[in-house]
Amino acid sequence: MSKDKKPEQVVFNEDTQKYDAALKPYATNVGAPAIQVTNNSAWKNQNVHKANQKIQAKYLELKAEYDKMMEELKYNNLIYGARFNFEPIVGETYHLYRDKNEKPFLSIIAPDHCNFDFIGSFLLNSEQIWKKTSL
Repeated sequence: MSKDKKPEQVVFNEDTQKYDAALKPYATNVGAPAIQVTNNSAWKNQNVHKANQKIQAKYLELKAEYDKMMEELKYNNLIYGARFNFEPIVGETYHLYRDKNEKPFLSIIAPDHCNFDFIGSFLLNSEQIWKKTSL
């Protein structure tokens, strides 16, 4: 056997010119225990289920927020398209009704003081967005 050639069971690193069997993360001789792959399918299945639940919950939150925003858009379009002869004040609550011709109109008169076809009560916030309120 030549001086440069090492036996196969000897772990010699040619780059560092050192014996580094103790530094390897795996067994380096035939007498060492066999490397066995861990069955992690149960862990994967459990975590896939957890991840899917979290993503589903987030999706439902976003969908609810989207639905709320679309309802807000519908009411804002309805109110800004309604008839009114005054300038609404930010922070005040106004009431939306339908007239005899089914056309919407905005009023300061509360629903318990009139017999109009009541749609809802709305507050004008500082961003000029109408928020539905409950009376």
